Amino acid sequence: MTRYLAEWVLPMTGPPIRRGQIDVAGGRVVSVGPATTRGAIGPVVDLGATAVLPALVNAHTHLELSGLRGEVAPAESMPAWVDRLLARRGASGGPDPAAMRSAIAESRASGTGLVGDISNTLASVPVLEVADVSARVFREVLAFPDEGAAAVVGAALEELTACGGLTTVRLGLAAHAPYSVGPAVFAALDRAIRDRPRAPRSVHLAESPEEIEFLRAGVGPWRTLLERIGRWNPDWTPPGCGPVEYLDRMGWLGPDVVAVHGVQLTDTELACLAARGVTLVTCPRSNRWTGVGDPPIDRFIKAGVRLAVGTDSLASAPDLNLFAELASMRRCAPSVPARRLLDCATSAGADALGFGDAFGRIAPGRRAALISVQLPPGVGDVEEYLVNGITADQVCWLEEPDDRTLGDGGQPPDHRS
Repeated sequence: MTRYLAEWVLPMTGPPIRRGQIDVAGGRVVSVGPATTRGAIGPVVDLGATAVLPALVNAHTHLELSGLRGEVAPAESMPAWVDRLLARRGASGGPDPAAMRSAIAESRASGTGLVGDISNTLASVPVLEVADVSARVFREVLAFPDEGAAAVVGAALEELTACGGLTTVRLGLAAHAPYSVGPAVFAALDRAIRDRPRAPRSVHLAESPEEIEFLRAGVGPWRTLLERIGRWNPDWTPPGCGPVEYLDRMGWLGPDVVAVHGVQLTDTELACLAARGVTLVTCPRSNRWTGVGDPPIDRFIKAGVRLAVGTDSLASAPDLNLFAELASMRRCAPSVPARRLLDCATSAGADALGFGDAFGRIAPGRRAALISVQLPPGVGDVEEYLVNGITADQVCWLEEPDDRTLGDGGQPPDHRS
């Protein structure tokens, strides 16, 4: 058993512990509490002026787009940015495994231990497996016409089934967004997901003003895009409401839903998401990049919605450093308690991705997926310090348990869904 001593320990089950300790054995946390050398039965490692916390959770990214880093310039609106993305992606030749490997390594170097990845090809699955990184990979469906909905979802399920023998990666399904997925496809996805109740589902939600316009009146840039790429359904009738009510009418909201962005959500819509137990993932740097504006972090928190955080892809963010994302959240919401922001990057994300029994908290029996952050002299409010910008050179992994031998809290890996 190894005992780690640190200036601060943040278990995320309560307040930070000043001069704390963590006992680790067999890749698991044995105990956590105030520091002492009494009772130690193995090496004692004094980390000095550091803060130890659970590995961070990037609840939303698109690893397949890693090869487009720096290739898609910021835009004044989401539709304009998507036009640029589609043009660059069409010329890129498909997902780049080397770029994905580099992105994963960068993410790990800045303290991320669990990833929620959105994939259109499942190309990230073998890359994550080889890298021994825990992840929930959502196979995303984009299909607006109702015709062939069952076949589209069936094909996605076949792809998931073909990914057998996984150890670190768990799979799930995602609908891209209300403006790019038709109601029959949403219904087919819902049926497929309910047959696999252990897996969460994901959807981009209320990201841009143009999404609201499209759902209320059936017009605007998203319709133009669907028409241009031959995906428009002329028989579709706009629901005449916002995206939350639209999904709620279809029975698509619940505790298994990971909704992403939410920049345009009203207080009433946030209250509905909170009541349904939905987790909302915010990606503030990407929101600025794609022209949709800053997310209302303070309103998210005030509404009581479960809030996690992600970086989005390297096509719309400069890096995958989740600490940089936390700093952006602090900029957007200077009055929100720092502990609440840190919870978004640890326990909330782990719970949303279905890994809450293993990641996101430091507690007896949980994985010892632990990072330390080097602190300058005189840090009194360690939580506030951690949400104001931490660089990778300050981060060190204390324990990186082997997922292949450790297992997930005694439960077999879930690769049925």
